[in-house]
Amino acid sequence: MNVQTPGPLALETNAGFRTGADFLAHLAATPRAVFVDGERVSDPSRHPAFRQAAKQLASLYDFAFAPENLEIMTYLEPETGLRALRCYQIPKTVADLTAKRIAAEKWAELSFGLMGRSPDHVANFFTGYAAKPSVFAKSGAQYAERVVNFYKRLRDKHLYVSYAIVPPQIDRSKSASNQSEPDLYAGVVREVEGGIIVKGGQQLATGGVFADYLHLSSIHPLQPGDENYAISVAIPMDAPGLRLLSRRAFATQATSSYDYPLTSRFDETDSFVVLDDVFVPWDHVFIYRDIELCRDQWWKTPSHTYGNHQAQARFSTKLRFLLGMAKRMNEATGNDGAPPVMVQMGELAALASIVEGMLLSQEALATVDDEGVLWPSKSMLYAVMALQGEINPRMIDIVRELTGAAMITLPSSVKDFDNPETAKDIERYYRSSQMGARDRVALMRMAWDFIGTEFGNRHQ
Repeated sequence: MNVQTPGPLALETNAGFRTGADFLAHLAATPRAVFVDGERVSDPSRHPAFRQAAKQLASLYDFAFAPENLEIMTYLEPETGLRALRCYQIPKTVADLTAKRIAAEKWAELSFGLMGRSPDHVANFFTGYAAKPSVFAKSGAQYAERVVNFYKRLRDKHLYVSYAIVPPQIDRSKSASNQSEPDLYAGVVREVEGGIIVKGGQQLATGGVFADYLHLSSIHPLQPGDENYAISVAIPMDAPGLRLLSRRAFATQATSSYDYPLTSRFDETDSFVVLDDVFVPWDHVFIYRDIELCRDQWWKTPSHTYGNHQAQARFSTKLRFLLGMAKRMNEATGNDGAPPVMVQMGELAALASIVEGMLLSQEALATVDDEGVLWPSKSMLYAVMALQGEINPRMIDIVRELTGAAMITLPSSVKDFDNPETAKDIERYYRSSQMGARDRVALMRMAWDFIGTEFGNRHQ
């Protein structure tokens, strides 16, 4: 078999900043194998299932590198003397970690916290790897060198990485090596000149449609005999043999931005990853057939804490948006001062404050290890992650109760405003004492998009 080696990624920036136009041009210039609704999509930036999310991601780069935002969104990298995205900063002090959180919040605010795997998420994992190369060196000095070099490439080129680190749900009662076929789970199948061949399936590549690279590894426990699956590698998204099977693209169901203001803009999509004899050069192999190191990459480096510190900043932003939306709905109907409503709003504020307080506690209780690397407080991080599954649905339930029947008695679409037979009724009966019918319906449409649509439920 002839193994095709992918060339260098096109249109990467070098010493300059990456603009939104650069990002979109890169998507167009690196044909990938994305499948949605039976169609192969090579350029997500132009397909209706993905183009609005691509534009939103592009706007993140424009925001980060705007002159007025440089101090918040970037830092001066001592090694190069150039600015890099704040997510790639290895924190040495609490002030560094706080700066990373503020930058994460600024990006999250642009999507109301609804794009969970923006470019700063997996970037923080690689920052954690680069912070502790000694962990990778236990398997050989070359692995530490490779992961640090790849981190520097991501940092200096302002690149976007997605990850697939969970095996398929085929037979979870058996280990990876005991599945009915040896290449069902993603793993190495052989060595070739210059690298390895990987084959199998892996999930859940959120945002992978738009990324520059895929980080392929396993966060699930592996057992003796599973060595072929104990890898950590990076693969360019246009690599031959790499296919992404996208879930239903919610954006294609969004008939208008008025009726679906969130779905139409922020659906980053999730994808199942299929690897069909994909070549990975040794330079992009960071862990190779090492079960212990495959586990330790998450827990003996700060990768998992950095990545989830960013995720909790995004989650806190989302809850603040939900709280503000509930406040605005109450104001629209004039019941903002009703005692029962005030009680429920108080609970919403309390729950959002718990998450925010525990996020800040990760910084206040951070520790510095013997190599001078700052770690967010693990106890605070994992405590709030454990509570997240209770806090989020409770807040959703409260908002649903506050709205009563308002979300399910809305006009069918914005087109009803254009029909003279219905427009008069809508203007009369859907108004409130604080706003006209069109604005109030738009507000309730946004609430429904957050709570009741497929997109909204994806975030619960």
